Amino acid sequence: MLELLNSLFRRNPEKIKANVEIYTWQTCPFCIRAKFLLWWKGVNFTEYKIDGNEAAREKMAQRANGKRSVPQIFINNQHIGGCDELYRLNGANQLDSLLAQPAT
Repeated sequence: MLELLNSLFRRNPEKIKANVEIYTWQTCPFCIRAKFLLWWKGVNFTEYKIDGNEAAREKMAQRANGKRSVPQIFINNQHIGGCDELYRLNGANQLDSLLAQPAT
């Protein structure tokens, strides 16, 4: 059944080799939008829900070069940015190639 749904939605999770991490807040519309694009692409990502957790937010900010807004997205430990940057990569046809690179 999952194969049928993937074919209907043109999702190719078998092509995704990258390790994807996303820091989110549960009700953040940008986080929801970013997670939707990742889901649409068939990405199994690690989500860090940092709602109200200042220590987790500080850890995120250290990894994200001081950025404290959510979401913050990492592909193979490389900081991508937030939702806008993720969609910009997708629009420029660069996201799929990043997602196809295996984690090192």
